[in-house]
Amino acid sequence: MRILLVGATGTLGGSVLEVLRERGYDVVTASRKGSDVVVDITEPGSIQAMYERVGTVSALASCAGGVPWLPFGELRHQDVLDGIAGKVVSQVELVRQGLAWVTGSFTLITGVLARDPLRTGAVAALANGAVEAFVRAAAIEVTQRVNAVSPTIFTESVELYGDLFAGFEPVPVRRAASAYVRSIEGHQTGRIYEIG
Repeated sequence: MRILLVGATGTLGGSVLEVLRERGYDVVTASRKGSDVVVDITEPGSIQAMYERVGTVSALASCAGGVPWLPFGELRHQDVLDGIAGKVVSQVELVRQGLAWVTGSFTLITGVLARDPLRTGAVAALANGAVEAFVRAAAIEVTQRVNAVSPTIFTESVELYGDLFAGFEPVPVRRAASAYVRSIEGHQTGRIYEIG
């Protein structure tokens, strides 16, 4: 099976890549740098060029999407738009354009803040909730399966972000990577796989 992994160079993407390769998959990596294919998922033309270069794949796995982390009172209108573009519109576009290139499944990334928000995470909560709503809606309209992985903070990221996620139980990133396998190899659609 040939899989396109978007956002392959981050903590989650690296773990998903490792797990998929261990399972014998042919994985094509895509990210802004350091991958087989360069892509900026906030640019529809870049997504189109990525699909044209890679060709048909069995599955797309997205580990990409950025949002601003600011206190709500400091958020500018542009910050909100950037968060929606960076995590929601970008992943919707991966699916929308991918309908012509992906034969089996799409797995997107969301996160714990959709169900358990915290300070400075208003845009992240908004974006994660939107991605989850999109997954449920797309699943009833498209032929391919569409799911999302929704992890809490990773054990590997506690040193960097642990203060933001005080009281959240961290999980090893490999647990989230295993949820990608479940989505890709399984038969469910419209599911949000909560990790932690």
